Amino acid sequence: MKNNIPAIAAAALLLAGCAAMVSDEQRSAQALAVMKSSFKERGQAKLDRLNQDEMQRQCSQYFGEKKMPKEVGERIEKEQLALIKYPSGSLIGDWKEGERVAQSGVGKQFSDDPARPAGGNCYACHQLSKAELSYGTIGPSLYNFGKLRGFTPDMQKYAYGKIYNAEAFSACSNMPRFGHAGILTEKQIKDLVALLMDPKSPVNQ
Repeated sequence: MKNNIPAIAAAALLLAGCAAMVSDEQRSAQALAVMKSSFKERGQAKLDRLNQDEMQRQCSQYFGEKKMPKEVGERIEKEQLALIKYPSGSLIGDWKEGERVAQSGVGKQFSDDPARPAGGNCYACHQLSKAELSYGTIGPSLYNFGKLRGFTPDMQKYAYGKIYNAEAFSACSNMPRFGHAGILTEKQIKDLVALLMDPKSPVNQ
C-alpha cells in the first residue's frame, strides 16, 4: 500500500488542478459578473457599456503578443463600415459648436447630467489647435486636419464616418464609436466635422 501513496497523491493533485481550470469564456463571464456587481448606474454612465457586441468580443481575443490576422481586421472594418449612417445633405455643421463639443471634457461619465447632451472630450486624446496648452496623445494630432488633407467632399465624408464609427477604418481602434454607440448626436458629429474641415476653424489656422 505504501508504494501506491505517491501515485494516489499525484492523482489527487491532478484532479484538484483540473477542478481549478476554467475556460477563457468562463473567466470572461466571471470578470464581467464582478464588474457588474461593483458598477452602479449614475448620471450618463449606464451598465450597458459593460456588454460587448460581436465586434468588441472579436477584438478582445487579440491582446499582448496575440496579433489579429489581417483577414479578421478587414472583415471587422467591412462590417462596421456598413453600419455608418450618413445624413442626407451637408456633413458640415458649425465649427464653433464643434469646438464646444470637442473641448467640453464630458461624455458618458457618472458625473455628467443625463438631461444634457454628451460631450466628445476630444482633446483628451488629440491635439486640435496650436493654442492648446495640454492635450492627449493616445490619438494622432488633428491640428491642420483639413489644411493638410484638403477640404474635399470625400474628406468630409471620411471625417464624419471616422467620428461615427472609427472601427470601420481601423479595426479594434481605441476611439469610441461616437455615432454608432449613440454618444453624440448627428448634429454634434456635423459640428465636429466642421471643426476639422472648415478653413476658418482654429484646427486649420
